[in-house]
Amino acid sequence: MPEARAGAAATPAQSSKDNKGDQGTRSPDAGSGAAARPRRRQARGEARIAQLLEAAAGVFCSSGYNGASTNAIAREAGVSPGTLYQFFPNKEAIAIELGEQLMHRWRETYGAAFVVSHIELPLDRMLDTVLDPLIAFNCENPAFAVLTHGSEIPGVITREHDILHASMLTRTEQLLGAYLPELPADQVARTAAMAFVLFKAGLDLVMEHEGGEREAYIRELKSVMYRYLEPLVCDTPDGVTPARIDTP
Repeated sequence: MPEARAGAAATPAQSSKDNKGDQGTRSPDAGSGAAARPRRRQARGEARIAQLLEAAAGVFCSSGYNGASTNAIAREAGVSPGTLYQFFPNKEAIAIELGEQLMHRWRETYGAAFVVSHIELPLDRMLDTVLDPLIAFNCENPAFAVLTHGSEIPGVITREHDILHASMLTRTEQLLGAYLPELPADQVARTAAMAFVLFKAGLDLVMEHEGGEREAYIRELKSVMYRYLEPLVCDTPDGVTPARIDTP
């Protein structure tokens, strides 16, 4: 009997030890599950934000920034206004987040378009290579134009756009300077500024049309750009002999 009681007495201690061992075995799984839950919540939150931004882009395009509302954005996204407010406090915050994403993608687009190696191409092909991705971006993201024009747009977006505008003008000047190395620097600067304005004006017309008419205006824009730049490539401006590149 004493031996039996001793064995019985040992059982709770052993049981406690076993339980601790079990807990030690289960804890990695429990920790993994706890870590997975926030990751799932984070992924769901990111998906919801993307859904709201996509809806906002549509509403901004159809109603303009000033005419858009959080209720309209929530309705377009298929969620309640309360759900929207879990992620964004107001319309301005939505516009700023969407604007930042579009600005980032625009930087990547024009960064890939304005590559110095493009100067090896004939003028018409260089224009295609540079202009096509810029035009495609704007056609695929019409909210970009809405959020970068207008006095009612949040100031942080317009300031960022002004910086991008200056950067693009600089890249245009650098590309033309490399393409026309014998052209005086002041003339390169004027030519870049004029070409930049021509592109912006033509892009506005492109964005106002769809389908076949849009394609026709894209061709017109390229034709205007080519006819403006082609004499600088093939002629001798002001007694200067630029590098001649054969174009059809």
